[in-house]
This record gives sequence, structure tokens and C-alpha cells, in this order.
Amino acid sequence: MDVEQLKEDVCSGRVTVDRLVELVVSLQRRIDELERQLGASATPQPSEPFSVRAEEQRQEARGRNPRKRKRRSQGGRKKTAEKVAQAARIEKVFPEGVPEAECWLSHARAVWRIENGQAVLVAYEVYRGPKNQYGKVPGAFGRSEFGIEIVLAVAYLAYMVGLSFDKTCLLIGFFQNLNLPKSQAEALMKRLARQWEEEFDVLCMLPANSLVVHTDETGWSIHSVWAFLSEKARVIFFGVRKDAETLKQILDSATFAGLLISDDAAVYANFTRSQKCWAHLLRKAIKLTLLEPTNAEYRHFADRLLEIYHEACRVQRDKRLSTAGRAEKVGILDDEILDLCAPMWVADLPPGEGPQDDYRLLGNELMRLMLGRQLFTFVTAAAVEKPNGETMAVSGTNNESERTLRSPAQARDTGRTNKTPHGARRQTVIVSVLQSLRQYLSTFTLSSVIKEVGLWLKAGRSCFARLAKKLGLIEGQPHANCPSVLDRLLPVPGG
Repeated sequence: MDVEQLKEDVCSGRVTVDRLVELVVSLQRRIDELERQLGASATPQPSEPFSVRAEEQRQEARGRNPRKRKRRSQGGRKKTAEKVAQAARIEKVFPEGVPEAECWLSHARAVWRIENGQAVLVAYEVYRGPKNQYGKVPGAFGRSEFGIEIVLAVAYLAYMVGLSFDKTCLLIGFFQNLNLPKSQAEALMKRLARQWEEEFDVLCMLPANSLVVHTDETGWSIHSVWAFLSEKARVIFFGVRKDAETLKQILDSATFAGLLISDDAAVYANFTRSQKCWAHLLRKAIKLTLLEPTNAEYRHFADRLLEIYHEACRVQRDKRLSTAGRAEKVGILDDEILDLCAPMWVADLPPGEGPQDDYRLLGNELMRLMLGRQLFTFVTAAAVEKPNGETMAVSGTNNESERTLRSPAQARDTGRTNKTPHGARRQTVIVSVLQSLRQYLSTFTLSSVIKEVGLWLKAGRSCFARLAKKLGLIEGQPHANCPSVLDRLLPVPGG
């Protein structure tokens, strides 16, 4: 069809309106017919993989043509004598407190260490004492063939930085010249998680006995990931349900006497002292101005709300004010919220749609939080001290929890999360212990973490356990009738 000729015919009256409608209907029918033909000719996609390997597996499952697989030659497991012969040097390890003359050689172990940035194989001759005492290889978990510096480096790269085990092994091989297989890296993390389960149990006691706790949660590959960050511990649970029962296991509103900083989710409604996140409230107000840029009322509301928050932050930082002076300033801030939101709140508008209803809900939320004294608690709250001696001012936002959960959320969106309860449990333990060490060490570096964990191995007690003992918290091994928080929230499948 010549479109230009059709235009000319319509303009000159040679083609009537009825004829034009018939042409449009005819073309639409033709388009529908072509779409049906294309849809019928499209090749359906199978729901199962159709690679050669997948088909061979299906044939084996049907009992047809079982394929004889060639076993890959891996060279076999090296004997200890071969490893010792390849070691760069040999060191003797004697039982602590036993004279060397009273000891005899028990066995030898080869352990990979990192020295001057490079991997070195060191052979340890372990000596035995007269009362079955054995020398302990310094800086090694049990019978592991890798020193704690390698284990901690893998843990940091995999769980703190968020690299896959493949990339972690590539980095270790490139920088430290250590050929670490992926399966070995994963085995090291399993061992580390088991080693640290007792430390994690102690960590779970500390948030409930802290002065300030930031908490937030987000969806994950298995249920949710939930963060509890206090001045004493940073506990991050992966793969737990996001409900009141889970929260009660970690932070019971009936017994927690500290300040809880969170968003306005219903699960946090029953805590005595709360600070609701100002960042959430301000983002809602700013969103209104972006949805309707020409609405002067929305612009005034967002500007005024931001001014009130900045004024509250200035009052908190003002060292000239006494406790009573800050309380008086909080009363003035409450009045400013009342002046801003009362007209809409008193009007008691019915539910609507779109930005106007969001505006109504935000005003009602601000009034409810102000009357519940959950907007300016951070202004009068005293600063808290971390175990490493740093002083931390109480924040009016929950940004710290959101930043902590940003990496797990990104891993969820890109499909790089654990898919099994075992993996969630392992990540929970390792991430919580490493994140909590930030609160205890003046500098969070590999050398400082190695030194601290080395002290745990030597003394048999972590810095978390020492703090728990100082606070008078109950310590002891969980048993069948009283499982740990980890076992209650993340039980081992089949265990």
C-alpha cells in the first residue's frame, strides 16, 4: 500500500471515511493472522537442559547404555614424608612447660604458611611428653595443613569482600604463590565455622546486654538475612525467617533495656526505647517532591522536615547543653513536628490513591512516632564506648545496618548467595565473628586479626568470651535440652 497516495486520496475526498475504516480493520486482521502464524511456528523451549551430558544422565537413569567414566588421575594423596621432604625448613614443637630432655618425637606435620607475602611449606616435628602431652603447632587449627593466616585470608575474601571461591583461590595463587584448590578452600571454611561456633554463641549473648542496637533485615536466597549491630557485637544471621519469633530469640523486647534503632516495621513495635530511622522518613518526603515537582506543599513539607532533622543533629552535638537542656530542646522539636503535621493529622482524611495518600500516611506516621517519643531519642541518648576504646555517638538513622546488608542484597540480586542451610549457617558464623572483631581491634587488618585469633588458640578463650565473663553472663556448652541460638534458628539438616 502506498501510504503517501492514501494520504492524498483522503485529503481530496476520493477515499471516504468508511473505506478508511475498512482498510484499518483489514490490516489489523492481517497483523493478527501473522502473529498467530509466528507463534505457531516458534520452537518451544524444553524445561530441562538439553546438553549431551544431561542426555547421558537421563539415559543412565533409564538404565540404558551406562557410560563408563574414566577416573581422572590426581596423582593420589601425598604422604606426610613426601610433604616434609619438600618443606623449606623444619621446626621442633615441644609440649608447653615440659623440659625438652623428657620429650620424644611423636610425628611430623607439614603446614603451609605465609611469610613475607609468599607461601612457604614448613615441617613441624611434634614432640610428646611423659604424660601424653603434645606440642601444638603455632597458628594452626587442629590437623589443618594451612596456617590461620591463609584460612583468615580466604574467609575475608570470600565472606567480607564477597568473592567466589574460584576468584579467592586465583588471588591467593597470584599474590601468595599458593596453589589452593576450590574444594580445599571450601573445606577450610567449613572447619573454621565449626571452630568458631562457640565464639558465635557468646556473641549472641552480647546484643541483648548492649546499650544501643541497630537492626535491619532484607530478603535472601533462603528466607532473609537479619543484622544486629551493637557496640559490643555485630551478629548477622543468614537464612532465618523474618518474624517476631526469630527476633525474640536474639533480642527479646520484654527484657531488652537498651535503645533499638530500626525502621518502622511492625516487628519492632514492642520495644520500650526506640529510635526510628530518619533516613526512611526523609526519603519518603523527598520521593513526593520527585513525583510531583510542581507541588509547593510537598516541597515545603520535605524542606521543613529536613531542617528539623538537621536541627536535632545540632542539638545532639552541642556540648554546652546539659541533659535537662537537651530534653527541653527535644520538646521544642516535638512542637515543630506538631506544627508541620497537625493540620493534616487533625483533618483525618480518608484513604486515597497515589502521592496524596503517601503524603497523608507520612504525616500520620510522623505524628505517631512523635507522640510515642521515637523520633528524637538519639538527641538525649549518651554516647557508647566500644571494646576497642572508641566512643560512638548514637545515630538518628539506621544507615549502619543498611550498609551492612548492602553486600548480601547485591549477592542475592546476582544469584551469588548460599543455597543450602549448611552454607547459611557457615556464613552466619564467619561473618559475625569477623565483623565483631572490628569492635575489638584498634585497626582491622589481617595481621591484627591473625594476632588476636592466635591468642584465642593459645589461651582457649576469645575476646568475646572475656567480655561476657566480665559482664557476668552465663557461659557453658549448649546441650540437647537447651540448644544454642544458632541451633534453634539454623538447625543442621538431618542433625
